[in-house]
Amino acid sequence: MQCFMKFCRLVCLALSTPFYLLQFFGLRGMYKRLFPFLAYNITFSYNDKMHELKRELFRNLARFTNADGTLRLLEIGCGSGANFKFYPNGCTVICTDPNPHMEPYLRMSMDVNKHLSYEEILVLSGEDLREVQDESVDVVVCTLVLCSVNNVENVLQEARRVLRN
Repeated sequence: MQCFMKFCRLVCLALSTPFYLLQFFGLRGMYKRLFPFLAYNITFSYNDKMHELKRELFRNLARFTNADGTLRLLEIGCGSGANFKFYPNGCTVICTDPNPHMEPYLRMSMDVNKHLSYEEILVLSGEDLREVQDESVDVVVCTLVLCSVNNVENVLQEARRVLRN
C-alpha cells in the first residue's frame, strides 16, 4: 500500500510540474488568456451533446417570473455564455466570471442570443458578489462552477443573499 501511495504522489507531481514551471517563469497568466478561447470553442459540441438535458434543466425558469412579468437571472461563472440559449425569452441576465479575458467570447454569445437582455458583466468570483444587491434576482444559475471555486459554502451563501424571498 505504501508503495502505491508513493507511486500516486509521483504521478501527481509529474502532472503538476508544468503548472509550477509556468508559475515560476511568470507565464501562468497565459492560461487565463487561453482558457476562454478553449471554453468558447468547446461550448458548441458540449451544448450539442447536452442539449436535451439542459433544455430539461432550464425548462421551469419562467415560473420564477415576478408579478410584473420580468425574470432577473444571475449567472455565476457564465464563461462564454453556454447556457444563454436555454433561458426564457425576455429574461434579464447579469453575468459574472472571475476571468476578465472571457468577456469577448461572452459578447459573441450575447450577439447570438438576442432573445435575452443583458444588464451587466461583472468580473467577480462566486464567493464575493458584493456588487450584486441583496434580494435582487429571481434565479441564480451556476453550472460547471462549484468544482472550480475556492469555497463552495461562500458561493452558496452569496447565492442565498442575492435571491429574492
